[in-house]
Parts: sequence; structure tokens; C-alpha cells
Amino acid sequence: LVRMNFLQLLCRKPERLEMVFQLRHCKKQFPYMCLATSACLYSKKKKVNGYEQVDQEKYKSLVFSVTSYKASAQTPETILEEDSLLYGQPLKHAPPDEAETKTPKNWIPLINPNKRTPLLDSDSNLPMKIALQKTKIPSVTRILQQTIPPQQAFYLERWKQKMIQELGKDGFAEYTKNLFLQGELFHAALESMFLPEGSATKEQGEDAAISGYLSSVQHVLKDISEVRVLESAVQHETLQYLGLVDCVAKYRGQLCVIDWKTSEKLKPSLKNTFDNPLQVAAYVGAINHDANYDFQVSCGLIVVAYKNGCPAHPHFMGPDLCSQYWNKWLLRLEEYMDRN
Repeated sequence: LVRMNFLQLLCRKPERLEMVFQLRHCKKQFPYMCLATSACLYSKKKKVNGYEQVDQEKYKSLVFSVTSYKASAQTPETILEEDSLLYGQPLKHAPPDEAETKTPKNWIPLINPNKRTPLLDSDSNLPMKIALQKTKIPSVTRILQQTIPPQQAFYLERWKQKMIQELGKDGFAEYTKNLFLQGELFHAALESMFLPEGSATKEQGEDAAISGYLSSVQHVLKDISEVRVLESAVQHETLQYLGLVDCVAKYRGQLCVIDWKTSEKLKPSLKNTFDNPLQVAAYVGAINHDANYDFQVSCGLIVVAYKNGCPAHPHFMGPDLCSQYWNKWLLRLEEYMDRN
């Protein structure tokens, strides 16, 4: 150790080291290999790459994601793609639905256990039709509009502003007015088809604007029978809300609340219909708790008709699915009551 320290001091002054090694005895005591070893101690250390010591096979995916990540800015094209969500483009990675984890405070069953239904069907062939009265009780439509989720409201507002830029305020107002008018004509035409004395041919010929919608639903109408309700008011006597049901009839043998919808964009999935399933579930619960109706319903059907005549998409909601949306509707109803 003493010799090593001595040699280290000499290395700092190369001229002295040269004089020492010219002596014979020093050559014997400090062989060439010893000098080479001592010199290595003061050579520049090689830098060690920390990533080389990582088990890359074990953390292969993590290393790849870190080394290959690139940030990309949003472009106008991506914004337009987000706008298309309003027209029914399905989300591949949908955010978790918070309503599924919550429980309504004032839970009321979808099916009324205290309601007695007759064993035999009514002899009347005419569907029930109760006029909607003006009252302070909130409607299903109003409740859903005032409790719309923030994300859905964001896309709706963005779509509205884009349409106003393209059509102008007056043009957009005329566009929405025509949409409502076409919806009313479409419902009236369907009602005339289901009534015994209806004149479907006359209604179809009167307005060509709804001919595409009527052609769109023809394959669905073949599966509908025993119409019991048409454009009739319903009210939940316990929860105190009301609505106007489009139709109650059997769809492929199962009694359903049927809601007719018109659209210019395809909606092949139930998720594309946004709050429509909650609306149907609310109507199902209202009928079951309304004394004016001597029957109960456990299923729903949303029929989306298209203006271009493309075959309509019927979205059937069985008892389990109706119960799920019924719980979500109760949460929206509680939110509305808390705000008002």
C-alpha cells in the first residue's frame, strides 16, 4: 500500500517518475505490469449508461413508450371528428358512467306492486289517447334538458355554433323549425296508420318531406301489433312528473313503450340515442304508476327513422335494461328536484 501511494504521488510529476525508473533496483521492485496497473487507476473512467443496467425484457413496454412518445397538437380535423360524436359516432373508450355507481335516495320500483291488472284484455279496438293538460308538474323532456351531462352539453353547444356559422342565426332557426315540423308530421302519419279508420296513403301523399321516414320504418311496422296507446299523456302519481307517450304496443310479442325518433345521421347503437333510453324508462314507470292505465309495461323500444329512407334502427330494451335506465332516470329526477 505504501508503494502504491508513493507511485501515485510520482505520477503527478512525470519527470520524477522517469528518473526513478532509470535506477536498476527500481526496475526490479516495480515491474512493468505494476506500472500499468497503477496507471489504470488514474485513467478516465468510462461513463456507465444507466439504461443498460435495466432489465429491458421485463420493462420492454415501458421503455418503448417512454422513448417513442410524441406529442401531437389538436387540429381542425380532429375537432370536426369530435363534433361527429353528436351524430352517433360510438366512443371506443367511453368514460365511466358515474350514475351506475350511485343509488337513488328515493327509490321506487319500476313495476307497481300495488297495481292490479285485468285478466282479460279490453274489448275496445281503439287505442287510449289522453290529452296532455297544462300543469306545474315538470315533464320528462324538461327534466332531462335541465340535467344534461356537461360533456353532452359541450358537444351540443359546439354543434349549434358550427351550424350557426354555416347557416346564420335565421337559417339555423329555420332549420330547427323544419326538424320539429317533420317530426310532428311523421308522428301524425304513424298515428293514422294504427287507427282503424286511418288513411295512411293520404297522409303519405300530402307531405313528401316525411316519405323517407315512413319508408324507413316499414320493416319495423311489420313486427308491431295490438296497439294500446297513441300520443297519450302519462303521469307518475308518486314521483310527480308527466310526459307524452308516442305508442304502447307489442313488438315481436312483448308489450313495449315505443318512442319514434327521426334522424339525418345513422344511430346503430343504443348509446347513440343519448338520453332517449332514460325517457322511455321514465314513461314505462309513469304508465305503471298511473291509475288511468289498467296494464303494466316492462319493456321499451326506440325506433330511429332516417330521412333518406335507410332502414330504421329499432333498439329494444328488455326488462333488465329498462331497470338500469330507470335507476339513472331517478338520479336525474333527484338532481332536478334539488336544483328547483
